[in-house]
Amino acid sequence: MGTFTLNTEKIPKELVIILSIIKDEKIEKDWLKDTDWKLFIQLLIHHRLYPLIYPKLNEYDKNFFPSHILQLISYKYRLNTIEMLKLSGEMTELDGLFNENKIKTIFLKGPALALELYGEISLRTSGDLDILVSIDHLEIVNDLLCKAGYNKDEYFSTTLDDWKWRHHHLTYLHPEKQIKLEVHWRLNPGPSEEPSFKELWERREKVSFSGHKIYLLGKEDLFLFLVTHGARHGWSRLRWLVDIHKLMNKDVDWISLIKKLKKYDFMKIGGQSIFLANQLLDTSVDEYIIKETFCDRSKKLANEAVFYLERMINLHSEPLPAEVSNFHKKHMFHLLTLRQKILFVLSFLYPYPEDVDVLPLPKKLHFLYFPLRPFLWGWRRIKGLRKQAISN
Repeated sequence: MGTFTLNTEKIPKELVIILSIIKDEKIEKDWLKDTDWKLFIQLLIHHRLYPLIYPKLNEYDKNFFPSHILQLISYKYRLNTIEMLKLSGEMTELDGLFNENKIKTIFLKGPALALELYGEISLRTSGDLDILVSIDHLEIVNDLLCKAGYNKDEYFSTTLDDWKWRHHHLTYLHPEKQIKLEVHWRLNPGPSEEPSFKELWERREKVSFSGHKIYLLGKEDLFLFLVTHGARHGWSRLRWLVDIHKLMNKDVDWISLIKKLKKYDFMKIGGQSIFLANQLLDTSVDEYIIKETFCDRSKKLANEAVFYLERMINLHSEPLPAEVSNFHKKHMFHLLTLRQKILFVLSFLYPYPEDVDVLPLPKKLHFLYFPLRPFLWGWRRIKGLRKQAISN
């Protein structure tokens, strides 16, 4: 590792305290002086770490932390346990529904991941359920979910086939149960390469919920999924990094994993996540992994990710502040390899659904959108500038 370390000077003291508690470091009472307890709670909730930290707080003397803080965390912990139990019940129901209809299903996160990595569903939060199915089964899955009371969120157009690789999941909401479900046919949005569903299914692992078998990704595929997901969000929630820490303490086949990271061009972000886990959570890393993943680029990417820890950033809360938006765009581009950057730039030449809005053509003439793409983009740009000038 050499002398390269993270620049954590601007990370709030309250977040440093949270990390210390997670790592079971001894905390002196004097260190808690001048702690902003409101910020402490806000950070716990933002990073989704309150269920994990709750049992650890109970190991301290009852007067060590302010009583109102302990009461609030206890309340949030109980609410999360109830929510995870509700999601567990829905997960087993959905899995049974898909099994009856011969739909192969892999659960990506949620209670299954909590049980696999943390040993208890109460120690991790989850806002929804995420499942992975073959793209060939999307229509059947859609029909089954609609009959089960779910409503599909039509947040992107399927007029052109670009949705199959530009996007990676569909979102469903159950209005009565208040449950959100994401149906994935890819692990990540494109353009990028990744294992096929057939490969992922062959390497799947299982966990048991009251005797009901639930399938998860194999550990190496799970690592690939978690690091790409966390990196894509700037590791802006530390729960994702704790997932990596927990997974690295499992019996991961590192030789196989390194091969996958190289094959799918994710070595930089693999190294970034491992370096972050090591520096922030004291995750043990053996020499083979250090040699293979700790390059200068991955370390620099890890330092860039500290930007998200210095602030409470919710990337789904738009519009983002200009400083955050500009940094995030640059950071996302830095994560890409040269090959991925070329694919990313070339993807702009592929027609967008907006092109169809400007010039509707019958399906048999959709091929014309390729040569017309620059002109249609230019026309939309001109119209946008005109609207802006009029509004000003």
